[in-house]
Amino acid sequence: MTPLTETVLFVFSLVALGYLAGLTFYLKPASGEGISEFAVNVAMPLLLFQTMVKSDFHGVTPWSLWGAYFAAVAITWAGGHLVMTRIFGRDARAGIVGGVSSAYSNVVLLGAPFILGIFGASGFEVLSLLVSVHLPIMMMASIVLFEMFGRGSGETVHPLRVVKSFLRRLFINPLIIGILAGLAWRLTGLPLPDLVERLVDTLADTAGPVALFAMGLSLRRFGISGNIRPALALSGLKLFLMPALVLAFVWLLGLPPLTAKVAVVVAALPSGINSYLIAVQFNTGQALASNQMTLATASAVVTTSFWLTVVIHIFG
Repeated sequence: MTPLTETVLFVFSLVALGYLAGLTFYLKPASGEGISEFAVNVAMPLLLFQTMVKSDFHGVTPWSLWGAYFAAVAITWAGGHLVMTRIFGRDARAGIVGGVSSAYSNVVLLGAPFILGIFGASGFEVLSLLVSVHLPIMMMASIVLFEMFGRGSGETVHPLRVVKSFLRRLFINPLIIGILAGLAWRLTGLPLPDLVERLVDTLADTAGPVALFAMGLSLRRFGISGNIRPALALSGLKLFLMPALVLAFVWLLGLPPLTAKVAVVVAALPSGINSYLIAVQFNTGQALASNQMTLATASAVVTTSFWLTVVIHIFG
């Protein structure tokens, strides 16, 4: 077994263990919520804080990286929307759920430990640049579309309400707080006190395995219930169209090899829980988002290996 294959299997085995713990009721459903909260609210923010403080981001071109990645997001989102509204005949709100499900990669619970395991700390530095804008951009797009389609058809969209809602959600997000706090400390030029550094390093080291286990528990909680055909169609867009688009854009823009590989692999990750939460906000397509997330994650065991092989062959 090659180290690459072993790493992929290790990552998804942790997800499977979490799923099994929920399936057998070895852990109560409330435990899954608590573990997820620890991963997202404590361990991951500290990992991002640590990265912002210690990394130098050498060789990374953020504007080209962001342009390549989010151009693919926009195209895939539009594709998911059209698939739901034109092929499956759903309304515009369900189309938004389809769009976000096909374009919203699980960059935190799955992406962070996956990239760390495959590409190490240097790869996580690239991922951190994506995370720093991924959340704000995807949140803003979702909020704007919610204001346009999630309200009554006769209501007017108020730009100030959209901006206030976006800023409120952005600056209370633990991941954004971790990034901003790390950048702020970095600007001081001071080293972290030994005790603080030890605490941060210890908790940050738990982020990967805890996040993967928590994701498995989440998949068990949401499960699969109908909407199989549209969920499979959206999963195809997420796992094949989006990484193919990112691959084309990073190649055309000439991004550094490591940056290009991370961008494509992140695009190839399955959808995360945020797509389901947005469906809950819209009060439509919850089963669709849940099914798509579960099916895409199960399929990603194979598809991520495929895209890893592709990018290593192309970029070395």
